Formats: sequence, structure tokens, C-alpha cells
Amino acid sequence: MRHFRVAQAAAFLGVSDDTLRRWIGAGRLSSTVDASGRTVVEGAELAALVRESAASPEDPAAHPSSARNRFVGLVTRVTVDGVMAQVDIQAGPHRVVSLLSAEAVEELGLAPGELATATVKATHVVVETPR
Repeated sequence: MRHFRVAQAAAFLGVSDDTLRRWIGAGRLSSTVDASGRTVVEGAELAALVRESAASPEDPAAHPSSARNRFVGLVTRVTVDGVMAQVDIQAGPHRVVSLLSAEAVEELGLAPGELATATVKATHVVVETPR
């Protein structure tokens, strides 16, 4: 079972080390001490807390869809070059980049500061581990 040091776990949750230590003290997350004497948290428990505490604005166009990967965020950049455009959306800690037609950008009114939802449905997703 994979374990993470307090600083690593705090980074995944987007909180400070001190906040995570307070959460451990309050029982929101359990911890153990590893062989080197460092406080660590179990990966599976951390993953559950990360999933539970992931904050995302409500999807303004929520409707039934088979696409499960929906990232609600703010448009941070729009680059139009001829008939194509690049739109960057910051959705929480995730930067989603989409290439679409300039016509679609105009029709959707995409501009920095606008609320947008990036929906991803892919048959090919690459998963990597640090090993």
C-alpha cells in the first residue's frame, strides 16, 4: 500500500502542511509513522478525501451525457489564427486546452473570464506512474 508524507498529501489537497496536520488531529484523515519516523497517510484514504473535497463550480449546462469527464472552469486565453482557435480553460488545478474552429469560438462567445465547461470523451487515455 502506497503512503504519502504530510507535505505530499497536503499538495494533493491544495492545503498547507499545518492544515493537513490539524485535519489528522481532528480525525478527518488517519496517519501512521513510517520506518524513518515521518508521519504518513495511506494513499487510498488520501484519494477518497481528494475525491470528496474536489470543488468545482456547478455545471451551468448540466444535462444527461455519456461523457463523465466534465471540467467546469474559466476561460483564461483564446488564440484565434485564421479558421482555427485555441481555448485554454482553468478548471481547478487543471488546465484544459481545446482546439476548435474560430467560428465556434465566436458562436459560443468564448473570451477570457467567461465560464465554460470542457467535456472530454476519449477512447485513448494515457496513465503513467512515477515508477
